[in-house]
Amino acid sequence: MAMKVLATVAGALAALVAAHGHHDQETFEGPHKQLWYNTLPGDGGTQADSVFSGIATFGRIQYFPCLASHDAKYDIAFIGAPFDTGTSYRPGARFGPSGIRQGSRKVGFSGGYNVPLDANPFNSWATVLDCGDIPVTSYDNAYAIQQIEEGHNSILSRAPATDAKKKGPSKKGKTLPRVITLGGDHTITLPLLRSVNREYGPVSVIHFDSHLDTWRPKVFGGAPSEQASINHGTYFYHASQEGLLANDSNIHAGIRTTLSGLSDYENDGYCGFEIVEAREIDTIGMHGIIRKIRERVGTEKPVYLSIDIDTLDPAFAPATGTPETGGWSTRELRTIIRGLEGVNLVAADIVEVAPAYDTNAEHTTMAAADTLYEVMTLMVKKGPLSQTIEQEGHENDEEL
Repeated sequence: MAMKVLATVAGALAALVAAHGHHDQETFEGPHKQLWYNTLPGDGGTQADSVFSGIATFGRIQYFPCLASHDAKYDIAFIGAPFDTGTSYRPGARFGPSGIRQGSRKVGFSGGYNVPLDANPFNSWATVLDCGDIPVTSYDNAYAIQQIEEGHNSILSRAPATDAKKKGPSKKGKTLPRVITLGGDHTITLPLLRSVNREYGPVSVIHFDSHLDTWRPKVFGGAPSEQASINHGTYFYHASQEGLLANDSNIHAGIRTTLSGLSDYENDGYCGFEIVEAREIDTIGMHGIIRKIRERVGTEKPVYLSIDIDTLDPAFAPATGTPETGGWSTRELRTIIRGLEGVNLVAADIVEVAPAYDTNAEHTTMAAADTLYEVMTLMVKKGPLSQTIEQEGHENDEEL
């Protein structure tokens, strides 16, 4: 009997998810439903129209427990990774996923249309779901990292809602959905890259951060064991050693931390990164930074985007684990993100949001949510990943 009830609930959820994105086809039965559900802008008729009502999901999109069931299809999935025991300074990013969702309540309100990018990611070809969080232990880092990798790969490796049978850029030639992860401290990017590597092989990385995060373990904390040396300052070193990064097509942007010495830069280059310092915005401007990033990663190869909220100056994002003054404004970061239009983003994360250090006005969580709104719009504008194969084919035809 219990299994029948679960099957019925799962079927009902799947039906509701299938209807998401086609609100004109939805009906709500009952004598008083019109009092609570309608189709005012920004709500889509899926719940009461007040922006502050309902359980928090990213941008108030449909929730489905994707790790508990394969019944739902999606093209873009949001998933949380509430992990912060790889932090070296201020903990608290385990509450980042819930904080970002809370800060995203207003994202999409008044219609969701992204004026600078001329697109509405909430009303497009893409089915977008909030898949909840990956269950992560806070008592065993090695096990937690395994949980994050396997949870992410479970979401990433499924057939998407759109173009599931068309050829795509994955190693197996399939079209896959895109996944946006809500961190969590920056350690999570290592298991996420391991997951992405299983599907795409080595990928190029665009890394927004105030820190390099390629430190050799012996320099950064002198950890006594290989597993203990995996933390939010060394994960790119490990990713490089494991062959997860494409050679010479990775880039940091927003760097402004102090170093142990110039050898840190040498090691960073060994890991395959180019560096854009935060202060370069004063000389080459936002468009110069955009140009550097685009020239480094190109527009054809699969790209992973990782955004540490400490890219922003603490004036705009105080709630982070290792704040550094002299960073960019929220407006500048969002403009630079928009400049990545056309880059082949297959997955992304935003990390180091620690809501306990935020203001009552939710400066940091709102900044993180709005930044991901830009990322989500870029993915929607690029189209299904199947189209990246078609576009590459047309470019090759032109060269011939």
